[in-house]
Amino acid sequence: MSVRIGIDMGGTKIEGIALGDDGAELWRKRVPTPQGDYAGTIAAVVGLVANAREVVGTIDSIGVGTPGSSNPQSGLHRNANSTCLNGRSFEKDLSEALGLSCTMANDANCFALSEAVDGAGSDGSIVFGVILGTGCGGGVVIDKKVVAGHNLVAGEWGHTALPRRDGEAWRPRQCYCGRNDCLEQYLSGTAIEAEFLLLAGESCSVTGMAELDHPGARATLELFKDRLAQSLAMVVDIIDPDVIVLGGGVSNLPGLAEETQRRLPKHVFSDACTTTVRVAVHGDSSGVRGAAWL
Repeated sequence: MSVRIGIDMGGTKIEGIALGDDGAELWRKRVPTPQGDYAGTIAAVVGLVANAREVVGTIDSIGVGTPGSSNPQSGLHRNANSTCLNGRSFEKDLSEALGLSCTMANDANCFALSEAVDGAGSDGSIVFGVILGTGCGGGVVIDKKVVAGHNLVAGEWGHTALPRRDGEAWRPRQCYCGRNDCLEQYLSGTAIEAEFLLLAGESCSVTGMAELDHPGARATLELFKDRLAQSLAMVVDIIDPDVIVLGGGVSNLPGLAEETQRRLPKHVFSDACTTTVRVAVHGDSSGVRGAAWL
């Protein structure tokens, strides 16, 4: 049996997992992320892999899911909210510290891969994975392989602009990436909660809104659901996935997958749209499992 190690580079924790050929979990451990400490971050990963070796023995491959991605020309990391990784040769430095090559991919790609291999999208050839949490991201998997793209930005759905198909008018929202009206500013949990605060003058979590008998909560969620369907229709028009898998905290809204699937046909450029929308099977474990499957 071969043993695959996956590492998930989170903002507050770094998690490791060992999977067998059948996807069975053989080892798992989390350690705190050394905030702002590049050398400490590498040392933490090396320590996790060493601990895995003690438990499972021989390691056949190591995959690492990271925020952001490497620049394909320079090899330098970019766009990571763990900013100590940015501008550094993270993949090269980590491989040298481990003494063996590791494969890296964006954490949203790892999420999509996990769900495509043995999760909610395992019966699909083309799978689009969506993360709706504090941020908003996506990943494309075709025939159980991540599609990274020429510039390693395939699936960066969260930083495409919100469509205005219905003539909805609002002031542009600036994203931290420097662009305006990125989907992350409308579809992330952070954005939905900010919208409710502006409308209702009070704070509430996204899942809490579903339980709240409040016209502002209903209006906020209705707007979110329609924006989500319109935004996913662009994905269907371009790659026409068999399955769209929803993950992240916002995906816990009751009935969100079913409601999104119901609304999609209205916006897709086709006389019929039967794209399946499901909630992730592995939940917040999908990132680290997908890294192992790399």
